[in-house]
Amino acid sequence: MESVVRSDNVYEFSSAPGRSQVACSRCTLGELCLPRGLSPDEVQRFEQIVHRSRPIQPGEHLFRAGDEFRSIASVRTGCFKSYIIDHEGQEQVLGFHLPGEIIGLDAIHSLRHSASVVALDTSAVCGMTFDSMSAMSRQMPELQSELFRLMSQRISELELSAGDLSADERIAMFLLSLSERFASRGYSATEFILAMSRRDIASYLRLATETVSRVFARFQKSGVLRVERKEVRIRNLPVLKELAGQNVQ
Repeated sequence: MESVVRSDNVYEFSSAPGRSQVACSRCTLGELCLPRGLSPDEVQRFEQIVHRSRPIQPGEHLFRAGDEFRSIASVRTGCFKSYIIDHEGQEQVLGFHLPGEIIGLDAIHSLRHSASVVALDTSAVCGMTFDSMSAMSRQMPELQSELFRLMSQRISELELSAGDLSADERIAMFLLSLSERFASRGYSATEFILAMSRRDIASYLRLATETVSRVFARFQKSGVLRVERKEVRIRNLPVLKELAGQNVQ
């Protein structure tokens, strides 16, 4: 039987007693995590290889860059960030991961994680071993297609964030992305908590921390946002979309 075990840095899903199995079909995040197009029988088989972690505390790592690839995980609760340390010893944030999003796909090619992933608040994940996933994907083409879709989506996000954009555009696009992702999980699209710090946001958007603070203040002064510490309220969504360069109908 598979269960969740933990070393100093890595959560693994391996053969051991005391597993915490997940009923994906009854989970509120099931539509986000489950591969699309599975039959009821295939959903039951899929649930047999997915298992739940214990609560992961802020600052705890799922894995670190260079760790051997053994499993992938879906965020059940909380928020994680992925990051690398560049050649100058500086942390570079690569992304933020919300409930229902998959972590660990970066390691499929090299079988080593290229980035570290750390919890930003009290979190939990559901996961499966790579071996289990590989074996099942050979039996379920829908699972393999879903993995390809997720990897393609991630590549598109990275290409978009690498564009030649102003600070206002980058921050507006970041807030809209969070808005859409929270809404897809049944939360408010206009009021949410930022688990990440201004410094993390700046690193992710390739901006100075002071620039992020100034843009937030400017957006608030113009009535687009209301910001109180980590709480954000979008007060004018159409204007925020215009700031992000999106066409507003």
